[in-house]
Amino acid sequence: MTQNKTVPTGADVGGFLDAVAPASKAADARMLDTLFRKATGYEPVMWGPSIVGYGRYHYRYATGREGEFLATGFSPRKAAHSIYIMPGYADFGPILSRLGKHKTGRSCLYVNKLADIDLDVLEELVRAGLRDLNTHWPVQPT
Repeated sequence: MTQNKTVPTGADVGGFLDAVAPASKAADARMLDTLFRKATGYEPVMWGPSIVGYGRYHYRYATGREGEFLATGFSPRKAAHSIYIMPGYADFGPILSRLGKHKTGRSCLYVNKLADIDLDVLEELVRAGLRDLNTHWPVQPT
């Protein structure tokens, strides 16, 4: 079986956030870190070289594939902040309709800058995503 490419690295989250450029994206990333810490109650862990994750879960699919992955988190990418709401099953349309300017993928939310969205609504979305994930696989602290 194949292993996940994205795994906890032990890298320093603060050092990663300090290195984000430009300064406006770094400021947004620090705000996201504060929001995720508050919403989840978990300490952040680096997953791969560029994802800041909060919490983890162990999954096992019917195919037998299993592994661990971050419960929620973000990555301050060049084009947009990628915000991970795992596992992407629930219909969060009512919450997303109040969020502000964003795009979505399967388990990912893309936000150009935090000024474009309502941070209280984002916090609500992170909490809703964790609740939904916990109904599929138990979420553990990081």
